[in-house]
Amino acid sequence: MTFPADQFFLTNARARSPYTATLKGLASGRFTKVEGPGWLSVAADGTVTGTPPASASARTTTVTVRAGDATATVKVRVRPPGGALVPEPRVMSWNLWLGGTQVRDARRKQLKVLLEADVDVVGLQETAGSAARELAEALGWHHVQGGTAGIISRHPIVAASESERWVHARVRFDNTHELSVWNAHLGYTPYGPYEARFGRLPHEEIMAREAESGRTGQMTELLAAMGDDPAPLVLTGDFNAPSHLDWPDVDWPTSVLAERAGLLDSFRVAHPDPAGAPGITWSPISPVFTGGYGYDEHAGAPEPQDRIDYVLFRGDLRVRSSEVVVTGEPRPIPGHEDNDWPSDHAAVLTTFSA
Repeated sequence: MTFPADQFFLTNARARSPYTATLKGLASGRFTKVEGPGWLSVAADGTVTGTPPASASARTTTVTVRAGDATATVKVRVRPPGGALVPEPRVMSWNLWLGGTQVRDARRKQLKVLLEADVDVVGLQETAGSAARELAEALGWHHVQGGTAGIISRHPIVAASESERWVHARVRFDNTHELSVWNAHLGYTPYGPYEARFGRLPHEEIMAREAESGRTGQMTELLAAMGDDPAPLVLTGDFNAPSHLDWPDVDWPTSVLAERAGLLDSFRVAHPDPAGAPGITWSPISPVFTGGYGYDEHAGAPEPQDRIDYVLFRGDLRVRSSEVVVTGEPRPIPGHEDNDWPSDHAAVLTTFSA
């Protein structure tokens, strides 16, 4: 088995402090270090250990590793003593599309996406009850596995909770820096853009249908569970609803309620103009509406394209960048089964400075 990615980063290390990480879930066979600095060792089972010297501080250490017949370039950032171990956390929201069952070899493709994106924390939706745990085990990461939602983290999770639609994890980067991470997958039907574009419903009826979907109540309950947590906080999720920041004529409740609770939309902070940067996440493989949702007569019409996946935040965080992520050139449904991109949603990746 080859590595899912040819090169990738492990967790950060700190100069003059013992370091450990693992590669064991990413390839099979006996692991060996082919080339790299003397301070870093790779055991036969894929365990990576060592103590970076002061001279390695503020540098990136590169190691070539072999497992069986496969090789990969593995990188470790070495942070100086006393500073933040993760000064720029990278947070992703990603719907896995029924756990990854719709694309061949999806789990391996998911790992490739995560490794190449160099993420620290990921809110996952449509995990099918096991994908967060399985991905974390392969990566040697930490996780919270709920029913439809999960969180995986390169860094320790020191507290966790879950509900039917959301999960929570408190992620510890180092002794003085933590991040409160919430991840939600809200109800999907009725779907507001169909009501607005196919049904041409007036605003009042759209709001009533949003309440009927359960999304308004689910977001209200989630925000109440968050409370006044003073830690820097992110909320990732597939809300199955657009944002009022993109639709000035519709007060989509999920985004309005989040904004009233003090949450900012990281993608819109980085890209304030919806026309210039629409940030579409639904859907890179669905250009045509296939029917259902009470609108079969519109089958064959263009599928409404909207931004329904989010990385929201509040507290002592600043947005460095935010982007929509889709790798390769995914083929549309029904020719999607061999896509390199293993989802029907685009992911959202935001880099913060803390």
